[in-house]
Amino acid sequence: MLPQHRATAVTWIERVTAQMTIDEEQEQIRGQRRTARPRPEAVLIDTTPLAMPLAALGPIEIQLVRRTADEPLFHSLMEQFHYLRYEQPVGEHLKYLVWAQGRPVACLAWSSAPRHLGSRDRFIGWSGEARRRNIRFLAYNTRFLILPWVAVPHLASHILGRMARQISEDWERIYGHRIYYLETFIDPERFRGTCYRAANWMVLGRTTGRGKDDRTHRANRSIKEVLGLPVTRRFRELLQQE
Repeated sequence: MLPQHRATAVTWIERVTAQMTIDEEQEQIRGQRRTARPRPEAVLIDTTPLAMPLAALGPIEIQLVRRTADEPLFHSLMEQFHYLRYEQPVGEHLKYLVWAQGRPVACLAWSSAPRHLGSRDRFIGWSGEARRRNIRFLAYNTRFLILPWVAVPHLASHILGRMARQISEDWERIYGHRIYYLETFIDPERFRGTCYRAANWMVLGRTTGRGKDDRTHRANRSIKEVLGLPVTRRFRELLQQE
């Protein structure tokens, strides 16, 4: 028979070991859930080249497809043709298909904005408290895809201009509040961001390359350019409110 202090120690070790086993199993289950989400399936669509001036393209429809029958088409096109593929957003987000001549020509995804972004925060001029309260009034353009068989000069900047006028009302209808400011990141090693600049977006600076969970204060990812666009003249007044 074990002495009382040894029996207590053994019991404690057993409990810790059991809890570690449970924790490991739960982590494995969470990992399986994260990896079990199937990738969007390919959808067959007309890929005939569409090359013409913007004026000849005809009416352009920007369709909000979140929670609609066309949402899987959005997922498929992003998965197949965007270099970052499709990524399921978290938090508040909207998804759009752009149509012309009865065919999809572009896709855009928007989500909640990152909480800390130095160049953006300095441009807005808000306090930490104001940022915590009002970050929900910003929308972050996570994906913008012109389909690869579409060659229509100035189409991308035209879509961005239209989106800036439309997105706030859509966001209010879905989430109950408006949007005052838009932002995105551009990888300067891949893109120049010409369409954003042509649509009056401003280059505010660059990211640090450290990410939101940085503990080392060293760059661990590619550095991006930060672009922003106020969608109301009163954006600073509205966003600085505490």
